Amino acid sequence: MTVMDRVRTASTAAGALAGGGAAAAAGTKKAAAGLGVLLALVATVVWSGSFVATRGMADTVPPVQAVFWRWIIAAVAVAPFAARQAWRQRALLRRHAGYVSLATLFGVTLYNTLVHQAGLTTSASNMGMIMAASPVVMALYARLGGERLGVRRSFGMLLAAFGVLLLVGDGSLGFDFGAGDLWMFGAALSFATYSALLKRKPAEIGGLSFLLATFVLGALMLAPAYAVSLTVQGGFEVTSATVGPLLYVGVFSSAVAFFAWNKAISLIGAARAGVVYYLQPVCVAALGLLLLGERTGPAQLLCMALILGGVALGSATRR
Repeated sequence: MTVMDRVRTASTAAGALAGGGAAAAAGTKKAAAGLGVLLALVATVVWSGSFVATRGMADTVPPVQAVFWRWIIAAVAVAPFAARQAWRQRALLRRHAGYVSLATLFGVTLYNTLVHQAGLTTSASNMGMIMAASPVVMALYARLGGERLGVRRSFGMLLAAFGVLLLVGDGSLGFDFGAGDLWMFGAALSFATYSALLKRKPAEIGGLSFLLATFVLGALMLAPAYAVSLTVQGGFEVTSATVGPLLYVGVFSSAVAFFAWNKAISLIGAARAGVVYYLQPVCVAALGLLLLGERTGPAQLLCMALILGGVALGSATRR
């Protein structure tokens, strides 16, 4: 073999290795995107159930007390898995105390208090449908942050948003919002802000230690309001009708769903995860049919088809 043959052979081998490396990187990126969409879907389905649970507690547990115990239960649930990491990173958490406090305020304290407050005067279906407006704000935050949404994702977001608007308006674009609905719009804005903040989470802070820190800090932020609620409204009766929903929102809607959502944001970004979140009205409607016997008419089915189509377009990975 001549020198030139050896050079050509080496170049071909190097090219093959480079091509194989690029293909492997593309496959890894696609798998990560798929996992991110799946985790966002898990969080969305679990949170859909929390609206039913929250509405069920509206007449038995005062909102502030429900949220306070939600985070106590969540902290206890995640502590066995997160306490060691949080202790190792305590200096890191103190260094970023401002960021952790801001994320806690919007994602833990305000968001969930507004949701439970809304549950006093609006239905679980309305809560789920109005919360589906939060991806619009997530996408706006992402665009302001310099993220390119692309034509397909933008169209998917608008299509899903149109479906949500029709669903909220019962087949039309006219609205008649009550006090509970307005509380839910505040909750949607708070949740979208939290989701945008997650993109700025310092990479060195572990996901589990971040969760535990926000749960504990959220309970501490609510402690003064909890004390006032106990004084003015009194406590609630501990029965299966109150403990069951509290365990659901504390363990599943908080520990499990927040971990899944936070991980999804790190993998696919808030804008794309937000498109998956549009599925929430569909999930709430399905739960309403299964648990409450609420029927879904042709207009609602059309709206759900628009939402699903928008989600499929907006969450698909680029080729």
